[in-house]
Amino acid sequence: MTVRVPAKVNLQLSVGPPRDDGYHDLANVFHAVSLFDEVTASDDIAPGGAVSNGAAPGGAAVTVKVEGESAHLVPLDGGNLAVRAAHALAERAGRSPGARLTIRKAIPVAGGMAGGSADAAAALVACNELWGLGLSTQELMEIGAGLGSDVPFALLGGTAVGTGRGEKLTPVTAEGRFHWVFALADAGLSAGEVYAECDRLREATGERVGWPQASEPLMAALAAGDAHGLGKALVNDLQPAALLMCRPLVRTLAAGREHGALGALVSGSGPTCAFLAESEAHASGLASALDAAGVCRTAVTAHGPVPGATIVPA
Repeated sequence: MTVRVPAKVNLQLSVGPPRDDGYHDLANVFHAVSLFDEVTASDDIAPGGAVSNGAAPGGAAVTVKVEGESAHLVPLDGGNLAVRAAHALAERAGRSPGARLTIRKAIPVAGGMAGGSADAAAALVACNELWGLGLSTQELMEIGAGLGSDVPFALLGGTAVGTGRGEKLTPVTAEGRFHWVFALADAGLSAGEVYAECDRLREATGERVGWPQASEPLMAALAAGDAHGLGKALVNDLQPAALLMCRPLVRTLAAGREHGALGALVSGSGPTCAFLAESEAHASGLASALDAAGVCRTAVTAHGPVPGATIVPA
């Protein structure tokens, strides 16, 4: 059973002050884009390169193998979010979690595009089908919320406003298609460390932070399919922290703007930089210009919005 799942870009990421539980309240406008991972779940558990996450009752186990984009950076043990998703689903269903997962990655690892969360969402859908559990998308989203704030959106896809810590989703209508370029970096950033740096910067500067809310100009631009308006409304409260932690991103963002991007920002906690283009042709030219400028490891094009985790027909 194979499931395809998209990356996300945060069109708006407004971050409230730290909560008592260590999380932050967010106004997080998610947008699913056409960079996809694929996760295949099989009950054919064989050693062939996979690494076990440990035996479950009855001797069954969840094993995982990773291929593709920066596969060597993806954990193959209990730190793998797709493995944790399979175990959480099995626990919810009261059954043994035996499965073999193969993850084919195209979403950047630790790039601020929720690749690990996407893989977890795909594993939930794939194992739900493999095991014949029949859980609804809403039930899978509830399980996903316990795994990570971005997992429910990877199941939903499209465009949505996330509140709470990002897991409470309200779908948003986005007219037409938006074209993007993503500049991939040589190394990743830890989301937890970027949030901590954001808090430190705010404390150092005495910045007072109010309750985060979705931007009205951004919502209007999405509803109208207005790429120019959307480009002007893009915002990410984590960007100053990400730029301090990864200074080359300053040059990357500047290069995108110099070559005509309608909007530019760090995606989520970074270090991937996202550039909104006017058209597919503009996106292709912008990606080539960024590659030629040497300001990123590589630049890739994508469009959005696209659906969330989707079963690939056999």
